[in-house]
Amino acid sequence: MTTWWHWVGFNLLVLVFLAFDLGVLHRRHREISVKESLWLSLGYFVLALCFSGVIFHFEGRQAGFEFLTGYLIEKSLSIDNIFVFVLIFTHFQVPKQSQHTVLFWGVLGALAMRAALILAGSAILTAFHWVIYVFGAFLIVTGVKMLMTINDEPDLSGNRVTKFMRKHFRVTADYVGERFMVRQNSVRFITPLLIVLVLVEFSDLVFALDSIPAIFAITKDPFLVYTSNVFAILGLRALFFALTGIIHRFHYLKYGLSIVLVVVGLKMVVNGYFGPVIPTEWALLLTLGILGGSVALSLHRTRTLPPQAVAEDAFRGWVPGSPAKEKGEED
Repeated sequence: MTTWWHWVGFNLLVLVFLAFDLGVLHRRHREISVKESLWLSLGYFVLALCFSGVIFHFEGRQAGFEFLTGYLIEKSLSIDNIFVFVLIFTHFQVPKQSQHTVLFWGVLGALAMRAALILAGSAILTAFHWVIYVFGAFLIVTGVKMLMTINDEPDLSGNRVTKFMRKHFRVTADYVGERFMVRQNSVRFITPLLIVLVLVEFSDLVFALDSIPAIFAITKDPFLVYTSNVFAILGLRALFFALTGIIHRFHYLKYGLSIVLVVVGLKMVVNGYFGPVIPTEWALLLTLGILGGSVALSLHRTRTLPPQAVAEDAFRGWVPGSPAKEKGEED
């Protein structure tokens, strides 16, 4: 039984992690190396596993498996965020040091947005059981849409968010350090870095509309939904810098993530209609198999390809608000 002190205690723990990230890892605005990012990613993963052990011990086997499955799905879907972030940062030519700043504030915004969405989603599901079928159908449609857009090249210059901000705000011609706003000749301007941050936050909001229903397919406990989301998001910044140089090697993971969304959507619909006929353990094993298989296939198929040919896949996919380029179209 989750009580108020569970929520208070966990959020205090999150504040400690954020203070550590801001006060220690981000001190003097230094860059984090790939090696350090790998260790940080591993550290966040171990913390999530330790927390799952606490859930198993105090809440029981079912709750433990629900947290683990939810965390695995959220962590995997966060890699899809990384594909998008690579596209955004490359298109806007964001300096590496500024990428750290954008992702830190992006994580803070993502935590706030997802907390609100989880509380709203939990309240809706409690009040209206039929919404479970809407969520399930939404996941199936989203998974199919992702499969159909995997090989599209997004037109970031035509992104609706970018065009809106450039139309309604004065924008500096170039970056101004790590500042989001500046005053020049007594006139306030926003910098391109703020446009990048807003685009990152908007993308995460859109992805949250997929990932949160996906975890509600695993558990209806808002505390488990929230904690699994938080652990996935806290490690996102470190995971980005750990994988950014090799993300193009994981092309087939996009297919795996799309299939996982379809699978959990089907589980949500079937269990909503017939009761819990598909156990959480089966969902966990199937998710592990799909994602593990897609990663292994990616690494195998790209091992002998020229680096340039492999890297082209990193610039394909779907970015929220961006139309797909026509074939043969150049920037």
